[in-house]
Amino acid sequence: MHFISERRLDDGVLEREFTLGEIPGTLWTPESVAPAPLILMAHNNGLPKAEPRLVARARLSAASGYAVATIDAAGCGDRPRSVADEQARADLRRAMRAGEPVDEIFESFIGPLVEKAVPEWRTTLDALLALPEIGGPVGYAGWTALGIRLVVAEPRVTAAGFFAGGYVPRAQREEARQATVPLLFLLQWDDEGNPRQRALDLFDAFGTKEKTLHANLGGHTGTPWFEREDGDRFFGRHLK
Repeated sequence: MHFISERRLDDGVLEREFTLGEIPGTLWTPESVAPAPLILMAHNNGLPKAEPRLVARARLSAASGYAVATIDAAGCGDRPRSVADEQARADLRRAMRAGEPVDEIFESFIGPLVEKAVPEWRTTLDALLALPEIGGPVGYAGWTALGIRLVVAEPRVTAAGFFAGGYVPRAQREEARQATVPLLFLLQWDDEGNPRQRALDLFDAFGTKEKTLHANLGGHTGTPWFEREDGDRFFGRHLK
C-alpha cells in the first residue's frame, strides 16, 4: 500500500489517498493513539469513491472513532470498464428511457462487477489490517450486492450495514441466506428504482439471527441523515 497524499481535516480526521497495485483508495482515520476498528465503505453499483455522500458519511464515521476505507474496485469509479460493461450500460439507459424491463440488463453487468470487485476488496483489507493504526474488528457499509458476497466470503467482516437501493443480482439474493453477521438494512419506502417488495423479500432471506430493518419515506437519495448516526450506534455495538 502506497500513500500518495494526506491532509488533516477540520474535525481532526486524517484523510489519505493510496494505491495498492492498480487499486486506488481513500483511508480516513481518527485522532487516536489506539488502533481503530475498521469500516469498509462502498457506494452502490460501482460509483466512484469520491462520491460526495460516501465521503461525507466516511468523514463523520472517522470522527466518531472508526477507520474508514473505500476503493474504486475493478470496473468502478474511473477505472476502465470492459466493452461489454459499457454496452450493457448503454442498453440500460435506452431501456429506461423507453420504459422497458431492465432486470436482465442489470444482471449482465452487476453480477460480473461483484465478481471482480470482491477479490480487490479482500486484498485491500489485508493491507489495511497490516497498518498499526487499524486494529479491527471489521464492518462493511454500503452497496448491498457487493456486501452480500463479501460477508459470505470474508470471515473478518463481523457486521454489515446495507442500503437497499440498487439492483441485487439473483446469485447474491440466493447467497443472502448464507449471510450470518449482524445486519442493519436501510430501505427507502418510495425508491423509484428498487421495488419495495423485492427489498423486503431480500431482508427476509438474510440468514442472520440479528437483523434490523429501517424504512423511511422518500426516494432513492432521501435517506434521513439520522440514519448515519444510527449506523454508528449499530457498529458501536459490534466493532467497539
